[in-house]
Amino acid sequence: MTAYYQQPLKLVWNKLIRYPGGREIDRFRGIYPGADDGRPEAWIGSCARVINAAQLEDKNEGMAKVNMPDGSQIYVQELIDMDPANVLGKEHAAKYGNNSCLLVKLLDAEKQLRLQAHPTRERAKNSPYFNHSDFGKTECWYIISLREDSPVKPYLLLGFKEGVSREIYNDLYDKEDVPAMENWCHKVYPQPGEMYFVQSGLVHAVGTGCFMIEIQEPTDFTVGVTKNPNYPGGPEEWKERELGTYNYDGCSYEENLRRWKVEPKILNETENGKEIYLIGSDQTPFFGGVRYELTGEFSPMDTGTFSINIVTKGEGTIVYDGGEMEIKKADEIFLPAGVSGLKFIPKEGSSLEIVRCLPPDCV
Repeated sequence: MTAYYQQPLKLVWNKLIRYPGGREIDRFRGIYPGADDGRPEAWIGSCARVINAAQLEDKNEGMAKVNMPDGSQIYVQELIDMDPANVLGKEHAAKYGNNSCLLVKLLDAEKQLRLQAHPTRERAKNSPYFNHSDFGKTECWYIISLREDSPVKPYLLLGFKEGVSREIYNDLYDKEDVPAMENWCHKVYPQPGEMYFVQSGLVHAVGTGCFMIEIQEPTDFTVGVTKNPNYPGGPEEWKERELGTYNYDGCSYEENLRRWKVEPKILNETENGKEIYLIGSDQTPFFGGVRYELTGEFSPMDTGTFSINIVTKGEGTIVYDGGEMEIKKADEIFLPAGVSGLKFIPKEGSSLEIVRCLPPDCV
């Protein structure tokens, strides 16, 4: 009999209340016309909680559930706790215990998000602002699509322009001039299929009309650029929490794209498809991502770890030692490390695209 950690497991769809957006997640999932219902994020395979979970009715808000072979639904963290070595991978479990070290999201911004940055691991570990966390929040964005009816051309704010300084930002912060702060950022117009690396400390904001997969460290730490007069430590301590997190290393537009737009590269190619590097050790050791573009049977790389997979196009079958699973666009699949003999097979006459999100040190 095939054990639960030897077979693919479909994740339970979720959508979280956060800010304006959410329609494109619905449409991606085949729900029309869809709704901008203020639930713009789906946390996929997540073992992390939202930053304010303790104040919510659901104290586990953000944590994802998985469909088990017996028909039950449990949290992914509960799945991992049952057997970390076989679920996460022996080497991963030996190094990180029962921590997946990974958070994956679908993110759909109806309107521009606030200007922000995220702490490095060192800053998070050494700071009470971030609960002395072992994780910062380095992330990346894979663009799935752009809203055709967006009131403005979909864009990203990413990276500082040349000439920026902490002193300039101190002055703009004191004046509460957020538009001027945003004007110091490069505006980038992304296209579907592109990947952008967002290193901790890098200024950024997801602009209007962008629908993406976000792969990141498993925290919900976000630092803005606005005052908080109610902060217990006082306004100056809050200012340092905010502006002290940013990396003020500005550059030209061309250099900015060279730093943060990740060019894909083919890892493996056969007559049936391609395994394409999206993000990994060239940018960060904290996570990885690959994309599969398939027209026939394909055996993906064996990383010895689990992975979180999102079907972005088409339909087909996952075949493995012990069985098979039918998949289609918008399916979210947790592949435990114990799965062997893995193959992705598109439906006859069609193509299949999958984005595979990986934990540290895999690609």
